[in-house]
Amino acid sequence: MNKLIYSLLLSILITACTSNTILEKPKNLIPKEQMVDLLTDMLLANGADNFKNINLQRNVNYFPLVFEKHQIDTTRFKESSYYYTSKIDEYDDIFEQVDQRLKALKEQYDIEIKLTDSIDRAKKDSLRNLKNVRAREIQKKGDTLKDFLKKTT
Repeated sequence: MNKLIYSLLLSILITACTSNTILEKPKNLIPKEQMVDLLTDMLLANGADNFKNINLQRNVNYFPLVFEKHQIDTTRFKESSYYYTSKIDEYDDIFEQVDQRLKALKEQYDIEIKLTDSIDRAKKDSLRNLKNVRAREIQKKGDTLKDFLKKTT
């Protein structure tokens, strides 16, 4: 009898814990596309706190700026995020799109870095060439001055 009661309680507990509860859709749910934009910006803001900004400050909390940009408050974000986590397939799709956007941004950034590096390298090369040309001109002027002084003495 004792085993039956334990078995029954255990089965009820397991059933209650593994229910796939899908929450009711909130009235102010953030649409999927906007959620992708928001999460992309939030991940960028999270990564940006390790770098110095224009004012040479670190560990700046950029999340309020992200919420302001998207005109969303934290409560609305939490409700929408909680709803999407109950629908794991949609949430997985959202994060797949976020991942694709971040990869595209990284590729674009890498291209810009290569272009900037090549421009900087070209500037350095042209400055080096200009210095060499000026050094040769100065050397020629020095040689002509020496020749002039030899002729006059």
